[in-house]
Amino acid sequence: MSPEFVIGFMRSAIELTLSIAMPMLLVGLAVGVFVSIIQAATQIQEQTLTFIPKLIAIFGMLLLTFPWILERITSFTSNILINIPQYIR
Repeated sequence: MSPEFVIGFMRSAIELTLSIAMPMLLVGLAVGVFVSIIQAATQIQEQTLTFIPKLIAIFGMLLLTFPWILERITSFTSNILINIPQYIR
C-alpha cells in the first residue's frame, strides 16, 4: 500500500462520513436558528428549550434519509470487501 492509496482511501471515508452527517447537521442548524429567533423575539431565554425541537427534527431527518444512508454505507463497504485482494498488494 502506497501513501497515496491510504490518503485516498481515508479521504473517501471522510467524505462519506460528512455526506451522511450533513442532512442531520443542517436540519439541526436550521431548527436551532429558528428557535433562537423565536426566543429572541419573545425574550424567553431558556437554554433547554431548543433541545426537544432539534431532537425531533434530527430524528425525523434520520428517518427520511435512512434508505439513502444505508445504500451509501453498503456500497462503500461492499466496494472495500470486493477490492481487498487489490489493496493488499
